Amino acid sequence: MSEQVHNRLAVVRAEHKVSRQRLAEAVGAHYQTIGYIERGQYNPSLDLALKISKFFGLPVEALFSLEPFRPLTDELYGRKQT
Repeated sequence: MSEQVHNRLAVVRAEHKVSRQRLAEAVGAHYQTIGYIERGQYNPSLDLALKISKFFGLPVEALFSLEPFRPLTDELYGRKQT
């Protein structure tokens, strides 16, 4: 069984005002696949993760991680993890 890949895809997609359909078309995936990735029901292939990262102009580790992400508010306001 593969390890879950955590992601910030929904947040980043919303910030950029990009629909699942538009992102899917840009990276050569089905729009439902984007939804599955966002909900943690599907781990993207390395190829797909890199294409998504390139689309947003972000490093892959800004979008995907093997460890859960800290809430963005904690990172923005400097709160420490407990």
